[in-house]
Amino acid sequence: MNKLTPIFIGGAIIAAASLSFAQAQTGDAGHDTHAGHGTHGVHSSASPSDDPVIRAYQEANDRMHADMAIEFTGDADVDFMRGMIPHHQGAIDMARVVLEHGTDPEVRALAQEVIAAQEAEIAMMREWLTARGH
Repeated sequence: MNKLTPIFIGGAIIAAASLSFAQAQTGDAGHDTHAGHGTHGVHSSASPSDDPVIRAYQEANDRMHADMAIEFTGDADVDFMRGMIPHHQGAIDMARVVLEHGTDPEVRALAQEVIAAQEAEIAMMREWLTARGH
């Protein structure tokens, strides 16, 4: 698999989850064709606080967004690295939700690939920042 494929897939997963979360927070269900139907009927009666999968994704998403609120330095390279670390960690956290609760073998395999790729990149970014005194 291309080295960047898991990164793009992880980013797409995070973007989709963020959009879903934002829509849920704004109450914009009227524009959603699945409004009021839960997650395709699987969790139709569960509120976010009752469903461990929803709760886990929301916690991962909230943590990622809070951690991405870095103090910018004005150095594009440093700010990119510092912002991407929590972004990648968010992908790892979401992939772990899949490994804990998911059942599809293909999705679980992708989650494992995302974890491995993102952990390696986080390590590289931390080393890069450390080498530059950050």
